[in-house]
Amino acid sequence: QVQLVESGGGLVQAGDSLRLSCLASGSSYSLRAKGWFRQAPGKEREFVAAVNWSGGATVYANSVKDRFTISRDNAKNTVYLQMNSLEPEDTAIYYCAARSSTIATMSVSDYAYWGQGTQVTVSS
Repeated sequence: QVQLVESGGGLVQAGDSLRLSCLASGSSYSLRAKGWFRQAPGKEREFVAAVNWSGGATVYANSVKDRFTISRDNAKNTVYLQMNSLEPEDTAIYYCAARSSTIATMSVSDYAYWGQGTQVTVSS
């Protein structure tokens, strides 16, 4: 079992930066790939970024590539999402997720464990 708690969301202006954190507890944390997803009102949950168990491999959605950076610190049981050059289109609830595999993937259905989410609102 894995428990995930996100933090770091807030209200910012376009062009600003935010860093989200996801603190995990439970079994085999360091061996699990982690991902960030987001869901805007009236839209389906979508992939943002993912990192493999070691932090050596990452994958990003095209919409955030070159603006967002995912990283992890296994000693602190934490995964981060650094978000730069934020746009109003980035407004959503951001969810941290973990899967029972070391490999980072982009599919919502690959992730069995989810946090409750943190709201990010970007004003124009």
